[in-house]
Amino acid sequence: MANITFSEGSGVNNSIFGSSQTAVRMLIEKRGEQFERESIVNRIFKRDNSSHWAEKYTSLTAMEGFKVAGENGAYPTDGQEEGYSKVLEAVTWKDSFSLSREIVEDSKTIDLRKKPAGFVTAYYRTREKLGAALLGGAIKGDASASYAGGRFDLKTSDGQTLFYAAHPAKLKGDAQCNLFSDAFSANALGMLEVKMQNTRGDNDEILDVAPDTILIPNIHSLKKTVFAAIGADKDPETANNGFNYQFGRWNVIVWPYLNQFITAGTSPWLLMDSKYNEEYGSLIWLDRVPLDVRSTVDENTDANVWRGYARFTAGFHDWRGIAAAGVGGASPPSSAGV
Repeated sequence: MANITFSEGSGVNNSIFGSSQTAVRMLIEKRGEQFERESIVNRIFKRDNSSHWAEKYTSLTAMEGFKVAGENGAYPTDGQEEGYSKVLEAVTWKDSFSLSREIVEDSKTIDLRKKPAGFVTAYYRTREKLGAALLGGAIKGDASASYAGGRFDLKTSDGQTLFYAAHPAKLKGDAQCNLFSDAFSANALGMLEVKMQNTRGDNDEILDVAPDTILIPNIHSLKKTVFAAIGADKDPETANNGFNYQFGRWNVIVWPYLNQFITAGTSPWLLMDSKYNEEYGSLIWLDRVPLDVRSTVDENTDANVWRGYARFTAGFHDWRGIAAAGVGGASPPSSAGV
């Protein structure tokens, strides 16, 4: 069931609108359930619920590991240090719609269904577009993004943009890149996968990053190239004789909402480790208050007003779980240590 709560003002059920309350609620819940199932945001962002006005996200470096102690030797002391941190603050969102007394009196079923359906569609579209706006801005290298009257930070915990050529290590190790120029191809996919697998932590430790998801905007030529590269068990760049080791290994997400937030004429593509993202939080979606819908009667117009209130936000924490390619001006993976 969709995560929506309802409340009614006093006297609503005893008014002309009483008979419509249950029907409207059921329609809102049904539409909410549909969007929850189809949401791309839910598939690419780590979703956390919060009971505070803000949440701090941080990481710990890896332990050094076991050491040779010798017979009857003392136990060495290992430890971890805190990595970079990021604070996300919940944002308040509101919207409303109204049903006139005449609509209910005249049993205008189309309007009784259309307005609630449009309302809940707008809520979930807002969530999808926010996620796409943040990711699209990050692909363009922006430090922040404007959406729906708000300003959202696109930097990760290290203070750099999500996709950046030289992410610094907190303790030791070379700067690392997760922003590349290569257009999608089977070869570029293989190189970027290796690059992510070699990613190191803030203490220069191997992290076992294992990308499993390809995320792209809804561009025909890009979709065709992606599925040609991974959709058959024979190597597409040979005479169909070689084995295609990319076959059957990738989840592909095509996100139409991303189209309007990327630079026109470009075809960026992203690789993501969904397990790393879920464990460490590369892309974070913070829900503070679920959609709270309140029904009241306006004493001045006699309209039945439905108001929606929610608090949520999104942002980026650990860049290591995702990389971008097909971005102009960036480096190719072949020049970045692959």
